[in-house]
Amino acid sequence: MKILLTGGSGQLGYELQRSLQGLGEVVAPGRAQMDLADLAQVRAVIRAVRPGLVVNAAAYTAVDQAETEPAVARRINAEAPAVMADEARKLGAAMVQYSTDYVFDGNKQGAYLESDVANPVNVYGVTKLEAEQAVAAAGIPHLILRTSWMYGMRGKNFLRTMLEFGQERDVLRVVCDQHGAPTWSRTVADTTALLLAHVHAGGSAGWDAHGGIYHLSSQGEASWCEFTQAIVDIAGLECRVTPITAAEYGAPARRPRNSRLDTGKLGAICRLPHWREALALCMT
Repeated sequence: MKILLTGGSGQLGYELQRSLQGLGEVVAPGRAQMDLADLAQVRAVIRAVRPGLVVNAAAYTAVDQAETEPAVARRINAEAPAVMADEARKLGAAMVQYSTDYVFDGNKQGAYLESDVANPVNVYGVTKLEAEQAVAAAGIPHLILRTSWMYGMRGKNFLRTMLEFGQERDVLRVVCDQHGAPTWSRTVADTTALLLAHVHAGGSAGWDAHGGIYHLSSQGEASWCEFTQAIVDIAGLECRVTPITAAEYGAPARRPRNSRLDTGKLGAICRLPHWREALALCMT
């Protein structure tokens, strides 16, 4: 099977290039060859590659910047996946689309189930939900994998930012009233490969039995402040972590206060690590 992977140079795409190798021939064009902001180019690449599976790991992830660039965010996060799904339908191909905890408003008391009603509170979340809806509406075999607080040792993410700031500053002021599960990009990539193998093991009925939406995040929960303290401790940094509220931080885009995802559906298929375990592995 030929697998078309978008975003291959990003923190998740880099890990997927390794994880997906056992499932087929991975074709991972760079942004110069497949820019998701150019929908005609997206169509042309898919028609040229003719994949049996499209894995879309590319996205516009600048949450605050999306508030002032909604058209660009929508083009990359929603319209491009819709084009991919349409071309996959024409080829009889399947698709993996990554989504986010930000499709929820964060007002629920407990962890969010896959079946809970989505109600995003920022442009980024809206565009990611539109992508989910477009992929599902295409009527193709698909997996929609919602993850949370993804980090890694590549690309721009919270872990690398805190490591940089922790070396430059004596005090890190970090939000303490938003909770979720920090999730290593390698966990997401390896679990994607395991889930795809599980689907394919089901034969012709595999997608019907195991396709759809899954929540894919680490076990446990933390605030951004607790996550930062764990990073500082593992790295042996001498800076102090001070808790502040989201209101005090004053980000342009609203974030859900509760980003906890219930992973019981996926946990019945494979083991998901605790976030502290995964963070230690990532950093060492």
